[in-house]
Amino acid sequence: MSSSPKLDDTLREAILAKPQSVLDDKDVMHALVAANERAMGGNIIDLRGIAMERLEARLDRLEDTHRSVIAAAYENLAGTNQVHRAVLRLLEAADFETFLRDLGGEIGEILRVDSVRLVLESAQPEQGQALERLGEVLSVAEPGFIERYLTGGRGPSARQVTLRQMQTGSRQVYGRQADWIRSEACLKLDLGKGRLPGMLAFGAEDPHQFTPQLGSDLLAFFAGVFERSMRRWLS
Repeated sequence: MSSSPKLDDTLREAILAKPQSVLDDKDVMHALVAANERAMGGNIIDLRGIAMERLEARLDRLEDTHRSVIAAAYENLAGTNQVHRAVLRLLEAADFETFLRDLGGEIGEILRVDSVRLVLESAQPEQGQALERLGEVLSVAEPGFIERYLTGGRGPSARQVTLRQMQTGSRQVYGRQADWIRSEACLKLDLGKGRLPGMLAFGAEDPHQFTPQLGSDLLAFFAGVFERSMRRWLS
């Protein structure tokens, strides 16, 4: 058997000078292992090669998981920043009309939703008409509407945040924008003792923006801040 090298001298010297670079290159190592298996023949089982394949498969799964965790962390951080910015803008309003205008404008843009609606229940029709004149973002409904809207008439719900997809939005909630609403986040509001409940609805054209599988902690936090602000204005 000849011991003379079959590699080009330049390539051989490069490998001998930096052997670690060969070991660190996954594609090169795959080619070397495959060549070794062919040289061994098909009747010999290379347990070391099988173990390497399994380890590589586990490493690939770990890398995928790592990327998913990092992506979720960034997404959660971005969502937290959005909610914090929206809360700060919410607290800047000097009067109720500005509060409502910001809600339907800049706050909706910060939260990246296509429609924002505040629904208040009222047993007095004349009071409802006066409230609706304050802006398009506000709509007034009869007592019991919010609970029926959130549960579909199935009884009371303890959830503060409801995320769901839909074929089309409710005209009573979204008005002229209802036809292109495909998902929504509904935040039930406790406006204080002796007051009827309220609801903040975020509507989206994207059917996947709000789905029941998504976390709702940040929206629950925003609802808590919002309902406290509303109590201040209503008092």
